[in-house]
Amino acid sequence: FQVPENRKTIWNTEEVPEGSEFDDTWDPREQPEYQILFKQCVGTEDVFFGMSRKDPSTACCEDMVIKIKLLETKYSDITLDIQDKVLDLRTPKKKLLLHLPYRVDSKNGKARFLSEEETLEVTLRVSRKFDFINFV
Repeated sequence: FQVPENRKTIWNTEEVPEGSEFDDTWDPREQPEYQILFKQCVGTEDVFFGMSRKDPSTACCEDMVIKIKLLETKYSDITLDIQDKVLDLRTPKKKLLLHLPYRVDSKNGKARFLSEEETLEVTLRVSRKFDFINFV
């Protein structure tokens, strides 16, 4: 247990989890269905020869794709905010606060709304430290 520098504070800012500023327990909007998928770039040297150390696990994936089902929603009604570990989506009827399983590059993601499927597809690059598998 660490004593805060200022004796009047209850906790240190490091103790507050990232994304807690978005949390609103009193918001009555329901959470939409969503799915998290992972993508990786592979070439023939990976598939046929196994020259890299990549495997099908999420540890070897470069991108995270979040598919969010938004029935009866227009593209113009969607508000999306991406932080390094948090996705915050709001529409007039739905709200999704998603703590991401991996840190992402929040500045260079892309999103597209598939109106026929009523789905928002958000693609984010996973930010990892360099290791023996992930060297891109």
